[in-house]
Amino acid sequence: MRFRFLLIAGLLCSLPLVCADKKVAKPGKWVSMFNGKDLDGWKANQSPESWTAVDGMIKGDGDVSHLFYMKEECGNCEFKAEVKISDKGNSGMYFRAAFGPGWPKGYEAQVNATHTDPVRTGSLYNFVKNLTDPSGPDTWFTQHIIADGNHIIIKVNDKVIVDTVEDKNTYTKGYFALQQHNKGSVVYFKNLMYRRLPEK
Repeated sequence: MRFRFLLIAGLLCSLPLVCADKKVAKPGKWVSMFNGKDLDGWKANQSPESWTAVDGMIKGDGDVSHLFYMKEECGNCEFKAEVKISDKGNSGMYFRAAFGPGWPKGYEAQVNATHTDPVRTGSLYNFVKNLTDPSGPDTWFTQHIIADGNHIIIKVNDKVIVDTVEDKNTYTKGYFALQQHNKGSVVYFKNLMYRRLPEK
């Protein structure tokens, strides 16, 4: 009888902890970042004419510019989009980035199939290089970023390209942004989504 009491008491005591762990570990819901019609919620750091909303997509075409999503910042988060980059084009998906002129201070998941820069799509720019393009120019692909503390994963079409622990934890929080790298590059983004991950 005493053993049965202790067993039941132990189980009851452990339930709140189990429930609490599950609650803490649950990621947020996926949130759409683009309404398909205009750039509401987005802000260019320079050359805003380089960005347009067209046919349910965000298009980058023109002088160098970075388009920031101003409604939410990324700490621990996931960020994904369908992307198409032109031949010889160059772009990127930033996260934990600071808004300001010039090249953003933040992490960049590279978008580049055939540009003269050899660092290809799926790279964590300036941290982990991928020198083999996983997608090809003028072809839609999905890039998916997972930033959980200093553990960063970048997938292209569900294939892991980067899985790294960034020892310095250089950027811990900031905005999402899209890159228009240079005149002559043309990039399209659609189905842009993010979700929060639990803070540690």
